[in-house]
Amino acid sequence: MKNLLFFCCLLALLSCDDGELQIEALNFDSVAAQSCTAPITTVTRVFFKINQDETLILNMAPNIIRNEVSDGFITSLVPSQSKITYRIFDGNVTRNYFCDPIPAATPAVLEEIEAQGGEVRVTTTLNADGVTFEHKIELNGISLVTQSGTRITDLRINNFGTITTLE
Repeated sequence: MKNLLFFCCLLALLSCDDGELQIEALNFDSVAAQSCTAPITTVTRVFFKINQDETLILNMAPNIIRNEVSDGFITSLVPSQSKITYRIFDGNVTRNYFCDPIPAATPAVLEEIEAQGGEVRVTTTLNADGVTFEHKIELNGISLVTQSGTRITDLRINNFGTITTLE
Protein backbone atom coordinates (compact mmCIF):
# COMPACT_ATOMS: atom_id res chain seq x y z
CA MET A 1 0.00 0.00 0.00
CA LYS A 2 2.88 2.36 0.81
CA ASN A 3 4.37 1.68 -2.63
CA LEU A 4 1.10 2.58 -4.31
CA LEU A 5 0.86 5.82 -2.34
CA PHE A 6 4.50 6.64 -3.15
CA PHE A 7 3.92 5.90 -6.84
CA CYS A 8 0.80 8.14 -6.94
CA CYS A 9 2.68 11.01 -5.27
CA LEU A 10 5.62 10.61 -7.63
CA LEU A 11 3.28 10.56 -10.64
CA ALA A 12 1.53 13.73 -9.41
CA LEU A 13 4.84 15.55 -9.01
CA LEU A 14 6.12 14.55 -12.43
CA SER A 15 2.92 15.55 -14.19
CA CYS A 16 2.81 19.11 -12.78
CA ASP A 17 2.95 22.07 -15.14
CA ASP A 18 6.45 23.35 -15.78
CA GLY A 19 5.33 26.96 -15.32
CA GLU A 20 5.48 28.10 -18.94
CA LEU A 21 3.23 31.05 -19.68
CA GLN A 22 0.07 30.13 -21.53
CA ILE A 23 -1.48 33.10 -23.32
CA GLU A 24 -4.89 32.34 -24.73
CA ALA A 25 -6.43 35.76 -25.15
CA LEU A 26 -5.57 39.44 -24.99
CA ASN A 27 -8.26 41.75 -23.76
CA PHE A 28 -7.48 45.46 -23.60
CA ASP A 29 -10.97 46.70 -24.55
CA SER A 30 -11.68 48.40 -21.23
CA VAL A 31 -8.25 50.06 -21.05
CA ALA A 32 -7.59 53.54 -22.47
CA ALA A 33 -4.67 54.24 -24.77
CA GLN A 34 -2.00 56.45 -23.20
CA SER A 35 1.13 58.31 -24.21
CA CYS A 36 3.80 60.06 -22.17
CA THR A 37 2.97 63.51 -23.51
CA ALA A 38 -0.09 65.17 -24.98
CA PRO A 39 -0.38 63.71 -28.49
CA ILE A 40 1.20 65.92 -31.15
CA THR A 41 0.98 64.69 -34.72
CA THR A 42 4.59 65.42 -35.62
CA VAL A 43 6.12 63.94 -32.46
CA THR A 44 3.98 61.41 -30.61
CA ARG A 45 4.14 57.95 -32.13
CA VAL A 46 4.25 55.59 -29.14
CA PHE A 47 1.02 54.68 -27.38
CA PHE A 48 0.45 51.99 -24.79
CA LYS A 49 -2.32 50.25 -22.93
CA ILE A 50 -1.77 48.85 -19.44
CA ASN A 51 -3.88 46.05 -18.00
CA GLN A 52 -2.35 45.29 -14.58
CA ASP A 53 0.69 43.12 -15.40
CA GLU A 54 0.24 43.21 -19.20
CA THR A 55 0.92 45.95 -21.73
CA LEU A 56 0.22 46.46 -25.40
CA ILE A 57 2.61 48.93 -27.01
CA LEU A 58 1.99 50.55 -30.39
CA ASN A 59 4.90 52.31 -32.09
CA MET A 60 3.33 53.95 -35.13
CA ALA A 61 4.94 54.85 -38.41
CA PRO A 62 5.66 58.55 -38.91
CA ASN A 63 2.88 60.67 -40.41
CA ILE A 64 0.09 58.12 -39.90
CA ILE A 65 -1.59 60.56 -37.51
CA ARG A 66 -2.24 63.77 -39.40
CA ASN A 67 -4.32 66.79 -38.54
CA GLU A 68 -6.45 66.49 -41.63
CA VAL A 69 -9.73 64.69 -42.19
CA SER A 70 -9.09 61.30 -43.75
CA ASP A 71 -11.08 59.82 -46.58
CA GLY A 72 -11.26 56.28 -45.22
CA PHE A 73 -8.38 54.56 -43.44
CA ILE A 74 -4.75 55.60 -43.38
CA THR A 75 -2.98 52.24 -43.15
CA SER A 76 0.39 51.19 -41.77
CA LEU A 77 1.66 47.62 -42.10
CA VAL A 78 2.92 45.62 -39.12
CA PRO A 79 5.85 44.97 -38.58
CA SER A 80 7.46 46.74 -41.55
CA GLN A 81 6.06 50.23 -40.79
CA SER A 82 4.47 50.12 -37.33
CA LYS A 83 5.28 47.80 -34.43
CA ILE A 84 3.02 46.19 -31.85
CA THR A 85 4.54 44.61 -28.77
CA TYR A 86 2.78 42.63 -26.06
CA ARG A 87 4.57 42.29 -22.71
CA ILE A 88 3.85 40.30 -19.58
CA PHE A 89 5.49 41.49 -16.34
CA ASP A 90 6.10 39.91 -12.95
CA GLY A 91 4.00 42.62 -11.28
CA ASN A 92 1.60 45.45 -12.04
CA VAL A 93 2.85 48.16 -14.39
CA THR A 94 2.18 51.89 -14.15
CA ARG A 95 2.48 54.73 -16.65
CA ASN A 96 5.80 55.65 -15.01
CA TYR A 97 7.38 52.49 -16.42
CA PHE A 98 7.12 54.05 -19.89
CA CYS A 99 7.38 57.75 -19.07
CA ASP A 100 10.13 58.12 -16.44
CA PRO A 101 13.50 59.24 -17.87
CA ILE A 102 15.13 56.21 -16.22
CA PRO A 103 12.77 53.23 -16.16
CA ALA A 104 12.38 51.36 -12.90
CA ALA A 105 14.05 47.97 -12.58
CA THR A 106 10.79 46.42 -11.46
CA PRO A 107 8.49 45.02 -12.56
CA ALA A 108 10.58 42.80 -14.80
CA VAL A 109 9.48 41.63 -18.23
CA LEU A 110 8.61 37.91 -18.21
CA GLU A 111 7.74 37.64 -21.88
CA GLU A 112 7.78 40.00 -24.87
CA ILE A 113 5.99 39.17 -28.11
CA GLU A 114 6.27 41.27 -31.28
CA ALA A 115 3.44 41.16 -33.80
CA GLN A 116 4.46 39.40 -36.99
CA GLY A 117 1.69 40.66 -39.25
CA GLY A 118 -1.39 42.82 -39.59
CA GLU A 119 -2.04 46.50 -39.99
CA VAL A 120 -2.78 49.67 -38.06
CA ARG A 121 -5.68 51.73 -39.42
CA VAL A 122 -6.33 55.35 -38.50
CA THR A 123 -9.46 57.34 -39.32
CA THR A 124 -9.30 61.08 -38.62
CA THR A 125 -12.24 63.43 -38.13
CA LEU A 126 -12.48 67.11 -37.19
CA ASN A 127 -14.37 67.70 -33.95
CA ALA A 128 -17.31 70.12 -33.78
CA ASP A 129 -15.08 72.71 -32.10
CA GLY A 130 -13.15 73.07 -35.38
CA VAL A 131 -9.85 73.00 -33.48
CA THR A 132 -9.22 69.39 -32.43
CA PHE A 133 -8.97 66.20 -34.45
CA GLU A 134 -9.96 62.72 -33.32
CA HIS A 135 -7.88 59.82 -34.57
CA LYS A 136 -9.55 56.43 -34.19
CA ILE A 137 -6.86 53.74 -34.13
CA GLU A 138 -7.80 50.19 -35.08
CA LEU A 139 -5.74 47.03 -35.36
CA ASN A 140 -6.58 44.57 -38.12
CA GLY A 141 -5.37 41.00 -38.57
CA ILE A 142 -2.67 41.26 -35.91
CA SER A 143 -0.70 38.04 -35.62
CA LEU A 144 1.17 37.40 -32.37
CA VAL A 145 3.27 34.25 -32.10
CA THR A 146 5.15 33.30 -28.93
CA GLN A 147 8.78 32.15 -28.93
CA SER A 148 7.56 28.55 -28.65
CA GLY A 149 5.52 29.02 -31.84
CA THR A 150 2.12 29.23 -30.16
CA ARG A 151 -0.27 31.62 -31.88
CA ILE A 152 -2.55 33.78 -29.76
CA THR A 153 -5.88 32.84 -31.26
CA ASP A 154 -8.46 34.92 -29.38
CA LEU A 155 -7.20 38.41 -30.16
CA ARG A 156 -9.68 41.04 -28.94
CA ILE A 157 -7.78 44.25 -29.65
CA ASN A 158 -9.42 45.56 -32.82
CA ASN A 159 -10.14 48.98 -31.30
CA PHE A 160 -6.89 50.34 -29.91
CA GLY A 161 -8.32 53.72 -28.94
CA THR A 162 -9.04 57.29 -29.91
CA ILE A 163 -6.40 60.02 -29.68
CA THR A 164 -7.24 63.74 -29.80
CA THR A 165 -4.81 66.33 -31.19
CA LEU A 166 -4.94 70.12 -31.69
CA GLU A 167 -4.94 71.71 -35.12
